Amino acid sequence: MNLTELKNGQKAIIVKIEGERRYLSRITSIGLNVGCKVEMLQNVKKKPLLIYGRDTMIALNQEESKRIQVEVASS
Repeated sequence: MNLTELKNGQKAIIVKIEGERRYLSRITSIGLNVGCKVEMLQNVKKKPLLIYGRDTMIALNQEESKRIQVEVASS
């Protein structure tokens, strides 16, 4: 599933990030990479996603979030 499919409060682990080199460089520079644990704080249609990962709150737009594949973490 991609990051946009997570519900508020759900935790997941990033398993794949797709995109061109510039996008991958930017995403990894903010601390999101394969194996990173994230928690969805806010997922409202038409608005940026607000996630918590690596001790930081991160806002990502819906389009770039669709390129990040995650696996829901067991509680």
